[in-house]
Amino acid sequence: MLTRRPLLAASLAVPVIAALSGRALAQGAPSEATPGASSPGNANPAQALPVEETSSMQRPADAFLAIDLQNDFMPGGALAVAHGDEVVSVVNLLASAFSNVVLTQDWHPADHVSFAANHPGRKPFETMTLPYGEQTLWPVHCVQGSPGAELYAGLKPTIKRARAIVRKGQNPAIDSYSAFVEADHKTKTGLAGYLRELGVTRVYCCGLATDYCVAWSALDARAAGFEVALIDDASRAIDRNGSLAAAWQQLRAAGVMRVGVEEVLRG
Repeated sequence: MLTRRPLLAASLAVPVIAALSGRALAQGAPSEATPGASSPGNANPAQALPVEETSSMQRPADAFLAIDLQNDFMPGGALAVAHGDEVVSVVNLLASAFSNVVLTQDWHPADHVSFAANHPGRKPFETMTLPYGEQTLWPVHCVQGSPGAELYAGLKPTIKRARAIVRKGQNPAIDSYSAFVEADHKTKTGLAGYLRELGVTRVYCCGLATDYCVAWSALDARAAGFEVALIDDASRAIDRNGSLAAAWQQLRAAGVMRVGVEEVLRG
């Protein structure tokens, strides 16, 4: 069973899988943020590689999981991840190569337990112990129905291709970083079963932030029995107090592969 250090404290909520039926979704939404460093390899592969329309049946055993590309996690957002907007064009390029595309959104009620504002005397980025473990307290972000919770406008091509959206962190009493399991390590979102029904055996993860929601999702996908690769140059990290190095240590130990955009696109 995977054990995680406090650096990966979760931001829980009751996740919901919303299947897309051809209609466009609202754009923009928050993801994890904090002043922090970006992942290695800030070059934008989308500038060098052509975008091609792909068959709807391309890579049927693979799923592409783009995590928390929301307004609040972008520069200027309530919980901004440094350089988070740099990955959007790359994510659009990657999504064009997969038939199984899934997005996630933080979707918190205003009274969410992870918000420092809901704990008198507490400040953002402090930690406290909750019934399910250590919890980082965050600035108010990705509140349900708010502009900050919307998927980023530049993500339209990926939104159009998405088969499902997982909204997580809806339970006011539990945080939820992972797209698969909430921070109590018990409550499942249903994503693993959904992917198995599609015949998926391998999951490619990317987005915001590498050391929090992306890492937790990759670890839980691996624990659910999928082959998992984290696309490093299509992700950005918070990297607070060594969180990025610690996350990669856990990811390697769990058997999560570290790959680049070009490697994914070239199969």
